[in-house]
Amino acid sequence: MTLLSATGLAVRFGETEVLSGVNFAIGAGEIVTILGPNGSGKSTLLRALIGLQRPSSGRIERAPDLRIGYVPQKLQIDPALPLTVRRFLALPGPVTAADITGALERTAVDHLARRQMAGLSGGQMQRVLLARALLGTPPLLMLDEPTQGLDQIGEAAFYRLIEEVRATTGAAVLMVSHDLHVVMSASDRVVCLNGHVCCEGTPEVISEAPEYRALFGLGTGGTLALYRHLHDHDHDHDHDHDHGHRHRHPHRRPAAEEDAGHG
Repeated sequence: MTLLSATGLAVRFGETEVLSGVNFAIGAGEIVTILGPNGSGKSTLLRALIGLQRPSSGRIERAPDLRIGYVPQKLQIDPALPLTVRRFLALPGPVTAADITGALERTAVDHLARRQMAGLSGGQMQRVLLARALLGTPPLLMLDEPTQGLDQIGEAAFYRLIEEVRATTGAAVLMVSHDLHVVMSASDRVVCLNGHVCCEGTPEVISEAPEYRALFGLGTGGTLALYRHLHDHDHDHDHDHDHGHRHRHPHRRPAAEEDAGHG
């Protein structure tokens, strides 16, 4: 079941075309990651898909009554503002105390319920933001570079958490990220973006795609190899304007930017 799709999507800021001819879809239960260099339009695409940015052309379709949980890159909290984690999750409401406790337990930060938001570490903050996004059990989560500012151990732990959330809730996950090697381990499908879709497919396909290597170089090749997974699949390569590497496959096991300028 397709939850969200875009066809021929374009976004302009004045005379600058940030995105053009983007075709994209995400299905129920998928983990899809959007990769691209700074200024490639990753965050702009996410904002357009979620409804925060008006496209200049193209069409976006959402499943009826689709609920989306959103995790921003960061959230600035005034240190002088008295706001506990539990109170933050209760805004703007209405949610029950059981809902809040369940969301915090799911993201392993229930022990922080009485802590002040301004006193959280980067990793704790991202888990709290994810807990808030999970309220109401949305079928689709959108995360905009959720591990920005975390060290490599923190990044890996957060992506493992995302896989666990997908396994336990069945939610689809759309992430914007730059963490190449860890992203490859957590994703069912990767979309490389540079103003348009350069290539897309499973990590196995993308890591070998010349368009991917042109964007990110060859230096990570050995690292990416550590995260590849094997499964039965069919390749359907077609070389259209977007140089798409589309890939049809059964789901693998449920595993336990801000871009520069407007991009």
